[in-house]
Amino acid sequence: MGRAIALIILLIPIIGSGYGIKLMRDAIFQEVLAPYPTLGLQFAFGMIFFLVGLAFVAGFIFHRDRKRGKVAPKWRENKTKQT
Repeated sequence: MGRAIALIILLIPIIGSGYGIKLMRDAIFQEVLAPYPTLGLQFAFGMIFFLVGLAFVAGFIFHRDRKRGKVAPKWRENKTKQT
């Protein structure tokens, strides 16, 4: 059940990134979509959607690999906390 929930959580930013790529492609080919008044604004929103989705998926993978100890020593968590 936990894996299904993780998959659903990952699908939302992946779909958002795909929509961002579509917005940028349409802006390059000069097709303005309804909610965006200009091509520049459409491209900017597409870039934002794409980068946010990419960052979320990358963060998820990094967090999972860090938890399993599969990252470089530089990125591993310190077990001892200094106060």
